[in-house]
Amino acid sequence: MRSSKHGKRVRVILDSNAFLVPLQFRIDIFEELQRLLNAKPQLVLLRAVQKELEKLGEADSPKMRKHIVLALKLAEKCVFFKTKEMVGSSVDDVIVDVASRWKSPVFTNDKQLRKRLRDINVPVIYVRQKSHLAMEGMIQPV
Repeated sequence: MRSSKHGKRVRVILDSNAFLVPLQFRIDIFEELQRLLNAKPQLVLLRAVQKELEKLGEADSPKMRKHIVLALKLAEKCVFFKTKEMVGSSVDDVIVDVASRWKSPVFTNDKQLRKRLRDINVPVIYVRQKSHLAMEGMIQPV
């Protein structure tokens, strides 16, 4: 289900794997998010996610490095938010923390992260049937 005020932007936090969706599944995530949310999304790149993408870009695989270069290009279309460096915390921990405070949906295909988010009633956007995006949960009105 979707719920947003007319003309209101919906802030969506993207996990690192969300940036690889256009390459893996040939899905235009910007168009699909707008369709799914029935609103213009404000895509959010957290510093922790950016660092994770950059680290993935150091992979041995030339194909993965190429994918990450393209993913970082997509990331340039996002609003950047610095996140506190929490010692001993994973990127998923940072995403869960920010999403729970903001009550913002998260776009991820990571099953463990999806479960953690749903357990705290945060809407989750994910790839369904390798062809389109779907959402679990409902966006809270601002």
